[in-house]
Amino acid sequence: MKYVILLGDGMADYPTDKLGGKTPLQCAFTPFMDQVAAEGTLGLVDTIPQGLNPGSDVATLSVLGYDPVENYTGRGPLEAASMGISLGHNDMVYRCNLVTIGEKDSPGEFMDDFTAGHISTSESREIILDLEKTLGSLLHKFFPGVGYRHLFVQRDAQSAPQTTPPHDITGKPIADYLPRGESADEVNAIMRKASEILKNHPVNIRRREAGKKEANSIWLWGQGKKPKMMSLTEKYSITGGMISAVDLLKGIGVIAGLKVCPVEGATGYIDTNYDGKAKMALDVLNFMDFVFVHLEAPDEMGHEGNAEGKIMAIELFDEKIVGPVLNKIGSFGDYRIIVLSDHPTPLDLRTHVADPSPFAVLSSVKEENRAAGMVFNEINAKNSNLLISPGYSLMEKFIKDWGSVVRS
Repeated sequence: MKYVILLGDGMADYPTDKLGGKTPLQCAFTPFMDQVAAEGTLGLVDTIPQGLNPGSDVATLSVLGYDPVENYTGRGPLEAASMGISLGHNDMVYRCNLVTIGEKDSPGEFMDDFTAGHISTSESREIILDLEKTLGSLLHKFFPGVGYRHLFVQRDAQSAPQTTPPHDITGKPIADYLPRGESADEVNAIMRKASEILKNHPVNIRRREAGKKEANSIWLWGQGKKPKMMSLTEKYSITGGMISAVDLLKGIGVIAGLKVCPVEGATGYIDTNYDGKAKMALDVLNFMDFVFVHLEAPDEMGHEGNAEGKIMAIELFDEKIVGPVLNKIGSFGDYRIIVLSDHPTPLDLRTHVADPSPFAVLSSVKEENRAAGMVFNEINAKNSNLLISPGYSLMEKFIKDWGSVVRS
């Protein structure tokens, strides 16, 4: 049996006036996801436990069968696993965004862009390496990642402040969301020092001259210590691969025992290499049992409030990833394939919410399909009257006994 997970990050949404009261999934042309839903089983999965932040970190752990309440320590250490960063027992890892802070007469500084204008990896690497030279020490270390996404490690940390994801505060004054509580003074001081260095950094001078948004600050958030988790491969006695452009998903894959399979041209944005991801997925299935393909683009479009872009990202996901994999999966023998959104990223809110998201499973075993004939969207998923909750139970059912879900 081959197992395939195709995840469109943040695909789910709310009906919006931008689209005549429909969701992007309702508006998008998605014949392949519709085929999975119509011939297979459509439902909702509750990936965000009550009280936890509705991020892709928590949601992806749920999708892979890990109870986030027991296993989630923070976003930072998951990304550190992808980057091969060695962590001590008391090391605290923060996600370090390069961001654009704007200024208004009132109420002052605000979060203008949590991606610093989707700064390139080469530009951001230059900045982060310079921050490491000037602010780095035995206790404070900066590590360059991809695009605007990087890491900061505080060695031998005794505590951590409360922090806020920058994508949750677009357009809002930052004073209300700066780190607070224990160790907040130290973390805020690092952010202030970085801002001073970035004011006239060569990368920002070049971006200013080109009319681009400047990476004029860092934003530290998503902190946590190294998690201890049983690998997915050991739990289910399978081999598998993880395909994603972002370090968060790669890191979760590493911890889950999956082989991270890099795809040239994968960017974590709408210009990513869709064809390359589908080809890599099929290559993985030639010698492994399981593959997880992640696409970040719908989530990014949701954060931008870009309705047209989100529909385009969903359609490209369907055409260039779901379609090619679905058309070839039968050549490997028996299979189960699932397409899903990890969490909604509503266009009108421009951030994540914790509502259950649609999923659809198609099995090569006829008896494991409801075949209700419904197309893939949030409304039909809700009307299916199938809710998998808690979300982390989905993986156990998907791998071991999907037929029991259909029969229930």
